[in-house]
Amino acid sequence: MRDVVGLGEITTGIGNTQVGEVGGKAANLGELTRVEGVRVPPGFVVTAGAFRRVVVPVLDGVLGRLSGLRPEDRAGIATGSAEVRAAIEAIPLPADLAAEVAAHVGSRFRPGTAYAVRSSATAEDLPTASFAGQQDSYLDVVGVEAVLDHVRRCWASLFTERAVSYRIHNGFDHRRVHMAVVVQEMVAADAAGILFTADPVSGNRTVATVDAVRGLGEALVSGTVNGDGYAVREGVVSRTAGAGQPILADEEVLRLVRLGRLIEAHFGRPQDIEWCLAGGALSVVQSRPITTLFPVPEAGDGQKHVYVSVGHQQMMTDAMTPLGLSFWQRTTPRPMAEAGCRLFVDVAGRLVDPASREALVGGFEMADPLTGYALRAAVDSGFLGDLSGAAPAPAPAPVAPIEADPALVEDLIAESRASLDAVTRDIAPLSGPALFDFLLTDIEELRRLLFEPRSLPAIMSGMEAAQWLNRHVEEWLGERNVADTLSQSVPHNVTSEMGIALLDVADVMRPEPSVVAVLREVEQKGSDDLLAALDAVHPPSAGALRAFLDRYGMRCAGEIDITRTRWSEDPTLLVSALLGNIRNEAGAGARLFERGLRQAQEKEADVLRRLRALPDGEAKATETKAMIDRVRVFAGYREYPKYGMIRRYFVYKQALLREAARQVDAGVLARVDDIFYLRFEEFRAAVGSGVADPELIARRRQEFEDARRLTPPRVFTSDGEIMSGGYRRDDVPEGALAGLAVSVGTVEGRARVVLDMADADLDAGDILVTAYTDPSWTPLFVGITGLVTEVGGLMTHGAVIAREYGLPAVVGVEGATRLIPDGARIRVHGTEGYVEILS
Repeated sequence: MRDVVGLGEITTGIGNTQVGEVGGKAANLGELTRVEGVRVPPGFVVTAGAFRRVVVPVLDGVLGRLSGLRPEDRAGIATGSAEVRAAIEAIPLPADLAAEVAAHVGSRFRPGTAYAVRSSATAEDLPTASFAGQQDSYLDVVGVEAVLDHVRRCWASLFTERAVSYRIHNGFDHRRVHMAVVVQEMVAADAAGILFTADPVSGNRTVATVDAVRGLGEALVSGTVNGDGYAVREGVVSRTAGAGQPILADEEVLRLVRLGRLIEAHFGRPQDIEWCLAGGALSVVQSRPITTLFPVPEAGDGQKHVYVSVGHQQMMTDAMTPLGLSFWQRTTPRPMAEAGCRLFVDVAGRLVDPASREALVGGFEMADPLTGYALRAAVDSGFLGDLSGAAPAPAPAPVAPIEADPALVEDLIAESRASLDAVTRDIAPLSGPALFDFLLTDIEELRRLLFEPRSLPAIMSGMEAAQWLNRHVEEWLGERNVADTLSQSVPHNVTSEMGIALLDVADVMRPEPSVVAVLREVEQKGSDDLLAALDAVHPPSAGALRAFLDRYGMRCAGEIDITRTRWSEDPTLLVSALLGNIRNEAGAGARLFERGLRQAQEKEADVLRRLRALPDGEAKATETKAMIDRVRVFAGYREYPKYGMIRRYFVYKQALLREAARQVDAGVLARVDDIFYLRFEEFRAAVGSGVADPELIARRRQEFEDARRLTPPRVFTSDGEIMSGGYRRDDVPEGALAGLAVSVGTVEGRARVVLDMADADLDAGDILVTAYTDPSWTPLFVGITGLVTEVGGLMTHGAVIAREYGLPAVVGVEGATRLIPDGARIRVHGTEGYVEILS
């Protein structure tokens, strides 16, 4: 492609090869020049080829200062980016490039024409990353020399501090992003602004929003002025902001929205459009995807759907790979929808049906209140129609309680272990199609174990007994959430036992300075083989860690995704937790369990004694004792079915990776981890045919990386509208953060905000603040004094283990990791369910 081309010469758009030459902004505008009914001001593009020819040779010598910088290194970014910009702005422009620009200016525009000179980076205005506002634009540029000067300034703006920080934060290589420049005739606008063809806040695709100012819209885009705001839903215009006379008439707003829908249809996704109005004519000066919207599942049936996030219930809101999604869908019996590499369950039918609505919403309000409130908001919104006259729902049929028989739990665990031994043995020799046939059969065995008829009653009996105790003891004795203390140090809780086991590993390592030195070096620099490094300095430490991994090494953060890296595959994931445990005293694991058991026993004796002093006290005490026994027998078992599933998943994964290695050797796959971006059936077909689609794998890999940057909603509709509903609390002090009380007690301490378990730097007495926890986070619980999470409910893993260890905990605190500063002193009210920031 030539160094300078007219917008009308650009024949392909988003996602095609032209983006690499003219950038996302110009490619989109070039597309729009060919859409009937869309007016684009005339102009031309100085292509990325010119940038590569003129600028890239200079960059090779000056980009070194930017390499290795982190987003928080503001001083380093400021210094490095300034040096790069200065070098670019000093570049002399080749005579042939200047002549091409002059020829376009002279042949296409009137003398004295004012131009807008705007950046169009090759990683800008893409479907999943807008890079909006990261580079500079210049208005009212007149004359060839001025245009050339501002082309160079646009090139330099590729390295503004904000642009460099944005690329570092989003993982874009500075050397791979090049700059084209759009030069367009300025429009003498009467009004200008921004149109979103979907509501960027709620996500509702049926609502369009318009912001408008008088004259040029640059001040609005840059955020220096407020304009009029308009919202359009089903053809009805509402003015949402502004003062004085409206800038746009309703018909102008509707005409603008119709234009936006035309552009949206052309690109196939909601758009963020910059527009201007001059003499009654609408022009488009930019259109880009709204990259912040969470995608809507493709139902294709024209019906209304209400989607509930599976990830929020499983404490795993991260994106999942295609192989991980397909395995989870095969494991669970409910049909699920996919969007943004996450899974969702459509509950619209249950919300419409009065026989199931209250059971569904009420159940979520107990287990995960924010999801329950969002579902109630969906009902109240009218999205599903008027449901106000529906008959009240009957109470759900309870699971029949069973007696507290320890032998039942032991039988269930023994059956799971025997089945796991069998699959480990039988899968070892299998390969090719036989492996996939075996997996399909064995997944049915996994589902049988997960939904074993005796298993659910055991779990539910423990949960219902805890609810009974909390309800009745508060009624009789005025003490809240007594079951939290009574369920400490219960038997057969494989997750809490895991945390104690890692404390025992630390006991072996603590006396050896050479081991601690190895761990600290690995924490800072990483290691390809931690166990070998430990073997070299202290074999008993390596042996203790190997024994831990033999039992728990299949676990990891986000473990329901079969493709996630397990501790056995990368033991360095445990280094931060081990160093934290080493700072504990010897024997902490045994003391932790013994303390919990003593507190539970003392609380049981205290409650029964006080009950016996009441009228009809002996009967109350007898019934309460039976419920305490039920809690202590069954509460620990609740963690076992998932543990068994994750152990089985790891057996499956090891077999699949062996098969992937064979396919790499055969030339079918390029890399072993290519299988993560194929669904189960696609991998099976590739093995059977000896052919895999490398373009599909590459596209899926990119889609997964893009999806990782999205935040999934708890509840949203098929219109894309995100439903929410905050805690309805009037008992929380002003300024406190409300949540759900899941483990009793009050504690003050230093808040440590941790988003990745592998990066945790916790001292004894700290309070862990994080988005969510799954069982893999349990090793961190042994040294902290309290827990705050953004996601969770009464029976999620973090709540269960917090109660087990006697840690005051509040979960479901919206925005906790954003609102609580790392290092702040906070007070966690685990009995009342709120958090105070003290300093």
